[in-house]
Amino acid sequence: MPARTVTIGTRVMWAIVLVASIALITCGAIVRTLGLTSVSADATNRLEHSRDRIRELAVDGTDPSSGQPLEDVSAVLRVHMQRTAEGPGEAELGFVGSSSDTELAWVSSDNISFRPEKDAKLLKHVTSRAAASESVIETVRTPSSSYRVLVVPVQGGSQHGALVHVIDLKVAESQLQRTMAFYAAAAVFTVALVTGLAWFAVERLLRPIEQLRRATESIGEDDLTTRVPVKGRDDLTALAAAVNRMLDRVQTSVEAQRNLLDDIGHELRTPIAVVRGHLELTDPSDPGDVRQTQLLAIDELDRMGMLVGDLILLAKSSQSDFITPVSTDVAELTEMVFDKSLALGERRWRLESVAFTRAMIDATRITQAWLQLVANAVKYSGHCSTVRLGSAVRDGHLLMWVGDEGVGIATEEIEVVRQRFKRATGAQEMASGTGLGLSIVETIVAAHGGRLDIRSQVGEGSVFTMAIPLEASPTPSSYEAVTSGDTGASPPE
Repeated sequence: MPARTVTIGTRVMWAIVLVASIALITCGAIVRTLGLTSVSADATNRLEHSRDRIRELAVDGTDPSSGQPLEDVSAVLRVHMQRTAEGPGEAELGFVGSSSDTELAWVSSDNISFRPEKDAKLLKHVTSRAAASESVIETVRTPSSSYRVLVVPVQGGSQHGALVHVIDLKVAESQLQRTMAFYAAAAVFTVALVTGLAWFAVERLLRPIEQLRRATESIGEDDLTTRVPVKGRDDLTALAAAVNRMLDRVQTSVEAQRNLLDDIGHELRTPIAVVRGHLELTDPSDPGDVRQTQLLAIDELDRMGMLVGDLILLAKSSQSDFITPVSTDVAELTEMVFDKSLALGERRWRLESVAFTRAMIDATRITQAWLQLVANAVKYSGHCSTVRLGSAVRDGHLLMWVGDEGVGIATEEIEVVRQRFKRATGAQEMASGTGLGLSIVETIVAAHGGRLDIRSQVGEGSVFTMAIPLEASPTPSSYEAVTSGDTGASPPE
């Protein structure tokens, strides 16, 4: 049984929920810590205020409400405790005795619900502190609760007393606990809300990935046309566009392989059948027949070799390293191609113009395409007719052309001759060929981002022009060299 997979959307959603939960828990812990610190600081402030008031009363020795003098320590404690307004969880105790032994003498009024004297351990602790000569503020913890305690000694003659002010921290923290309970409820609601929103948002954000998965799953030998919809301008959109470009390359490669196999099967079948048929019919006892069959087989094999070379070249055209553009001197390239063309046939050769510029092109491939056009011009033109070559710059394009005075091409056949293995009507009578020459030229020109223009008229000749954009090339010079007495910076009409 296949292992159960977890989608990336689920993982992203739970990551968002986890981060949100950790953030809320951390914030809650910080708020609670700060709240406890605030409660403790507030309790300390109240105790310090109570300490200052009992000391002022003891020093003054007068009852503020009646103006009567306070005879002893017990009276001081009684008056102070009567004038103190205790809050919830807050109470005072008064101890009176000698410096070595004090006893509980005063407690808070009956309307105070908090009774610290009922906590035996707390009472024992503060009784031991009451005989001290220095005031103290401390935290006391007992099994019943935690307290913030003030012990202030009060001295009057031979009599010794102490005021004990107690604040129950549990009561003081109760409001904080209620606040934290509300915070916890709000946090749970927030996490639930974040979960819902995260599920909705993640599903929408990752929809391109789901579409990408479906597109890649649908790709097979019979369907290479499926593409991922590209919407938006985010990283996922860029990923979808990159996948589409990859699919384009895959489709181009597969189609190129199919075309190559179809072309090989279509074109090699005939010469193989011809060679086999003649070999089967050859009379071994007739040297003339053997020699004739040998020459025919060699001719067919040469044609097959040329055909295979052309097909391999077309197959390589889909590879990224098919051309290697470098900065090339166009004038030098034009003159070199013209010199090589002279050996292709007895024609009146004319170099019409030379563009003095540099261009980012693959000189080897351009030379191959240019000479292919020259070879076609020689094939389909008469003996000693004129063949023209030239290069020029016009409208941001480098133009390299070949013109002839040959048989020409009918207007309706111009698009036909661009196709593989297609030739114009009557071309086979003029010269043999595979019908791949112009396909090779167009492939090389297209690899440079250019186009092949064809102008032709039956009975008058043709002009084939390779137009390659110069956007990435250096700016051409403002003049062109003119040779052989001709002028003009563009292909002849």
